[in-house]
Amino acid sequence: MNIGILGARGLIGCRLTQLAEAAGHKVVPFSRSAHPGHREVPSTGPLDFSRLDAVVNLAGEPILGLWTPSKKEKILRSRVDTTRQVVESIRRGKPAVIVNASAIGFYGDTGEEEVDESSPAGSGFLADVCRAWEDAILPAEKKRTRIVRLRIGFVVGPGGVMKILRPLFLCGLGGWIGRGQRWMSWIHLDDVASMILWAIENENVRGALNATTPEPIRNFDFMQDIARSYHRLAILPIPPLALRLALGELSHLVLDNSRVRPAKAIDLGYRYRQLSLVRSLRNSYI
Repeated sequence: MNIGILGARGLIGCRLTQLAEAAGHKVVPFSRSAHPGHREVPSTGPLDFSRLDAVVNLAGEPILGLWTPSKKEKILRSRVDTTRQVVESIRRGKPAVIVNASAIGFYGDTGEEEVDESSPAGSGFLADVCRAWEDAILPAEKKRTRIVRLRIGFVVGPGGVMKILRPLFLCGLGGWIGRGQRWMSWIHLDDVASMILWAIENENVRGALNATTPEPIRNFDFMQDIARSYHRLAILPIPPLALRLALGELSHLVLDNSRVRPAKAIDLGYRYRQLSLVRSLRNSYI
């Protein structure tokens, strides 16, 4: 199978490329800058989807960094505009399936309520971005293309946010947030990439798909597991006010509850590679 990947050089894209090629698929990476073997992503206009069986869209401005008005506009526009290009490109090649990245930020702050793919969108900047992101891919369904809207949780693996947390814990500065009761819905990097391949290969998978493990975890337990995997102690809470002052609106990323159930993956029989957080962390770093 020929699989085109937008965002192939990112954290998830690199791992997806490795797993796809190991499974015998051919990966066709796309890039906005010139790289040997990559197809071009122009600033506007369609992409070349010729001879592609599937397309995975992981492209988007990184969400880390202070959310200034300019940064927020880049986060939104990079996702929506690229997704619209993907839809426009179907006439230059008709892949059977498109997996379009989104995030569990779609649900907003869930509090103690458990949500799944049937739950409505929440409120807040991230929820608004995810809703606009997903809305942009929906016209592709009218072209009889199978669409999977992958709502990705907190990714555990060698990179991303974990790259920032690791040195803090190694220095003994890691800790939980407030009372540590915030829900976190996580997933290992290998499972994100594996779930994308599973969604491509399984014709029954369509629409929203939560990419999280079946059991969300409290922030206190999550941070203790990180510390344990590095043979360190986490003994100091981090005041939420300090995070709000330091991070501004970005603090919602770590302060909001996220209690998400991957109902579709469970019901359709996806087999997880990593269900133990401690084991996942040790496999990634130690």
